[in-house]
Formats: sequence, structure tokens, C-alpha cells
Amino acid sequence: MDGSHMADFLLPKDCKVYGISRTPILDSDASSHLGSDVTSYVIDIRDRKAVRNVISEISPDEIYNFASQSSVADSWKDPIATHEINSGGVINLLESIRELNKEIKFFQASSSEMFGDKQNKKFHDEITPFWPKNPYASSKLYAHWITKNYRDAYGIFCCCGILFNHESERRKKNFVSRKITLEVAKIYLGLSNSFSLGNIKVKRDWGYSKDYIEAIWGILQQDRETFFSGKNGDFVISSGQTRSIEEFVSTAFSAIGIKGWEKYVDYDESLIRPDDTHALCGDPSKIKRILGWVPKTSFEDMVRRMVENDIDILRRSRDA
Repeated sequence: MDGSHMADFLLPKDCKVYGISRTPILDSDASSHLGSDVTSYVIDIRDRKAVRNVISEISPDEIYNFASQSSVADSWKDPIATHEINSGGVINLLESIRELNKEIKFFQASSSEMFGDKQNKKFHDEITPFWPKNPYASSKLYAHWITKNYRDAYGIFCCCGILFNHESERRKKNFVSRKITLEVAKIYLGLSNSFSLGNIKVKRDWGYSKDYIEAIWGILQQDRETFFSGKNGDFVISSGQTRSIEEFVSTAFSAIGIKGWEKYVDYDESLIRPDDTHALCGDPSKIKRILGWVPKTSFEDMVRRMVENDIDILRRSRDA
């Protein structure tokens, strides 16, 4: 999702864009529209030699790392692969930069899941202590710290954006946000009568992916002197507001004109995650102060766009 939005953002700036993925990028629904505008490489980020060879061939100015096993639920099912991809993959990228060209700017997509919910803080900022509660969060925390280590040890322009939940029409269907909008779209078109969810009281700080891409790009556009002298390495990227999954559901049903959504949603205990983080909210004060970034898209508009997009997809599929 984020990679395709970043490509869309960079191409109009006359940037040459390259994409790395384990599967052909154009086979992805999120990236199929890019066509020949993006040069793609099919490699596994866990393969250090392959990563180094591609970076050597491309000789990029900037690297944005969105590669991740990003499902918390899947991280419990396969914690080893989650660590290899999320932690080991970052080491491969950073080592390639150190060996080939330390002038390459590097962005690491860190996660709000690293915070957990042990601090009893309403807002989480760049200095909030971390307390990861799942294998995904733990793997992202390693990647976060090793990026900081390479910045301090080798003087590489590498930084982390601590991304709170962000969604778009391109979100994969195995994430709860897209599951909700897709199921609501099915109900609107008469293709379904109900669907199941787990704990709908969980709260997250939700934003729109396209807005967050602008923040990420802005982080790497800082000049080097300001970046290092100002110690501006890491930024929380968030909306500063929390919404529960229940509110997400309610907003999605409102997009199709339904207020009494409860009769369409069933509770399924099997969907509850082990030791889930119950509430996360970011403090975006630093990025607003230093880079002037603020999110443009409201929570309601984001959910509405996702629902309307899923209605269009299902309608086209039905009428084909």
C-alpha cells in the first residue's frame, strides 16, 4: 500500500522510481496501475547478496523501506519469518548502504505497535519508552534501533518514521480496516447480510496513507547539516486522535446510510489476539513544528473513500 502511494507521489516529481518485492510488483492490486513507470526487481529482502546487488546496480539517492510482514495476527503464527523479514531485511539494506555509498538517504517505517500500552500515557511521542507486546512489534523495534545505531555509528542519513495506523483504498483485505469496508460494501450491494469481528473496543490513531507519504518524503528532504545538528532523526507520524474499531464500523455503515449497524456484526472470540494493545495515540507535535506537516484527510473521509472504492470494485466484478 505505502510503496504504491510513494511511487505515485514521486513520479510527478520526475524521479526515477524502483521497486523491490518478493513477488512481481505489477501483480499487486495496489501497484498494477504503475506499469512501466516503475522499474521493479523481484528479490527477497532476506537475501543480503541480492539486496546489495540491486542497490549497487540502481545507485539510488533515497531508499524508503516499507518491506514488512505487517500483520500482527500473522506474526503470532510465524514469528521467525516476521523477525527475518522485519529485522534482518533492514540490516541487509543498512549494510549495503554502509558498504556501497553512505550518502544514500534511508527511511525506515517503524510502527506505533512498538509502544504497547504499559506507559499509561494518553499520547506517545518520540521519547516515549517502548514496550512491544507481539512478535511484529518486537521485530519492528529491532529495526528501529538498528537504524538509529547506523546513523550514530556511521553518519548515515537514516531515520525512522513511527507510523501510527494509516489506511487507504489499497489496504490488503486481511487487515481489519479493509475487512470492515469490504463487508459493508457487500451488505450495501446485497451480497451479504452480516460479518464477524473480534474486540471492537480496541482503539487506534488512524490516518490516511497518502497524507503520511507526504510526511515521509518531507523527512528525507531535510538538508544533512540540519538533520544531524538538529538531531531530527525520528518522527511520530499520526493524527493525534484515537478511534475504536467500533467507531470505524459505525462510520463505514454511515457511508452507506445505515445507522443501526449492530444487527449486521457478530462477535467472534476466535478473532481476539493474544495480549493485544488496547489503545494507542500519537503526538505529532515534533513533525508539525519542524516540517510543518499536518494530516489533511479526516477519519470520516478516509473510511468513506474506502467503502466507496470497495463498492466500485464489487460492482465491476459483479457486472463483468
